[in-house]
Amino acid sequence: MRENKKMGMVCKDDGWRIPEKLWQEMEPLLPARKPHPLGCHNPRVSDRSAMDAILFVLRTGCQWNALDATGICSCSSAYRRFREWTQAGVFEEFWRQGVFEYDTLKRINWKWVLMDAAMSKAPLGGEKGGQKPHRSGQRRGKTQFGNRRARGAVGRCG
Repeated sequence: MRENKKMGMVCKDDGWRIPEKLWQEMEPLLPARKPHPLGCHNPRVSDRSAMDAILFVLRTGCQWNALDATGICSCSSAYRRFREWTQAGVFEEFWRQGVFEYDTLKRINWKWVLMDAAMSKAPLGGEKGGQKPHRSGQRRGKTQFGNRRARGAVGRCG
């Protein structure tokens, strides 16, 4: 179990971190680190911490800036690494490998997957002109409420 101290709080491994087995499959997909142009800079956040932070954001839906409070990784480092790895195709490749791994375990019926991907016009899609008002007195942009007259723009009398 890893612990991380940041801003006076201890953040224990709370189940949001990547398991070791999964990390061993992900790590080879990451691109090689580019050397800093000046050769001197603060040490880079570990790839595993950055991936923990990225997956935390993707699973919880929290904002990137909220990462600072978790103690996993700084929001700027995680977002920078997310953009870098997205451009390198890391997540797409990991997804592709996961689909094929699932196929070997459970056998995906690819015939049905391809049928679902067909794109065509809906057979009952309606007329080309769109929907018509359902009340005879209803005009475009006017809403009728119950047994009242149509309401106009705000502030108009009559």
